[in-house]
Amino acid sequence: MSVSPTFRTFVLEQLGRVLPDLRARNMFGGVGLYSGPRFFALIDDDTLYFKVDDMTRADFEARGMGPFRPGGPEGEIMQYYAVPPDVMEDPDDLQRWADRAVAVAARKARAR
Repeated sequence: MSVSPTFRTFVLEQLGRVLPDLRARNMFGGVGLYSGPRFFALIDDDTLYFKVDDMTRADFEARGMGPFRPGGPEGEIMQYYAVPPDVMEDPDDLQRWADRAVAVAARKARAR
């Protein structure tokens, strides 16, 4: 799995418009995304995934989006789901979806 420079740039530009303190970090062939200290998203195989929990997962599933599976289709399901492509094109939608992913990351951090 990899991330093309073009897709990485697109995602960072779009998210940079709606999130303060956005940082990207290369990891395991993909890219981890942070808003401040919160690891809220990842990019892999030119797909953006947002962190989910029981409060937000249904929104992704209702849009037909699936989970990140680093081991392939039969691999472990991680708590990150693909972001609907149209969300990336609408700043207001992207703001809402990204804010919710950052909130999930904050809840997970508090639970530890």
